[in-house]
Amino acid sequence: MKGTLYIVSTPIGNLEDITLRALRILKEVDLIAAEDTRHTLKLLSHYGISKPLISYWGEKEKVKAQEVIKRLFAGQSVALVSDAGTPGISDPGSVVIRRALAEGIPVVPIPGPSAFIVALALSGFSTEEFVFSGFLPARSSQRKKGLMELALEKRTIVFYESPHRLLESLADAAEVFGARRAAVVREITKIHEEVTRGTMTELYARLRETKVMGEYVVVIEGRQEGEGMQREEDALGEIAALMKKGLGRKEAVKRIAEQYGLSKKELYDRSLEGK
Repeated sequence: MKGTLYIVSTPIGNLEDITLRALRILKEVDLIAAEDTRHTLKLLSHYGISKPLISYWGEKEKVKAQEVIKRLFAGQSVALVSDAGTPGISDPGSVVIRRALAEGIPVVPIPGPSAFIVALALSGFSTEEFVFSGFLPARSSQRKKGLMELALEKRTIVFYESPHRLLESLADAAEVFGARRAAVVREITKIHEEVTRGTMTELYARLRETKVMGEYVVVIEGRQEGEGMQREEDALGEIAALMKKGLGRKEAVKRIAEQYGLSKKELYDRSLEGK
């Protein structure tokens, strides 16, 4: 008989933010598969739990996933945990989960804390529909491209960012979103928990003057009606400038549409209106 894989959510900061069910499962399973055993040991020690641990951190995940599957086929129950939050959500764990599902092994979720859900609620923006983008690309060119695509979203936008790259991402976001309202949430449930609100431009200017430390979630309000009009006018102005320099309309539209994250067809049609 196959064992059961439990996806166990753990605290994102405050150790009291763990469910009674999660504690029971951690006490009952045969094995705990952790992102980092040293980190998980702090949680287990706090609650007096002693269980065999295996790490699936980083590059080890693909290799260790096989070992977890073997244990499950042997009838053992396994709790899958990450350092904080829910395994597989911008954290390791998805490889193990996919393998277990492919092998027909029972997978049971033990819900709990999730940083982006808390940040979304704290932001004060619409929670009816939202887009979670995990971590943005490390390279500025790819990051800007992704942000430009998100700029068209009417849904609330949420993403994670590391402290060493926060200011770079905020600078790119300020360039793309400008006066769009946003919230930067830092160190959720921890001692230095903080929410900074303002326009994207204001947030970048404010945070570049502070000491950037800890874990961050950025929440940006979705595009409002009429917001794209000025953006289109700016894009049309740049198209006209490129055409005056001798560039063909089609090529000018293509270049500016990509830069602004706008529809090439709509921009081309708009550019013809001004002929």
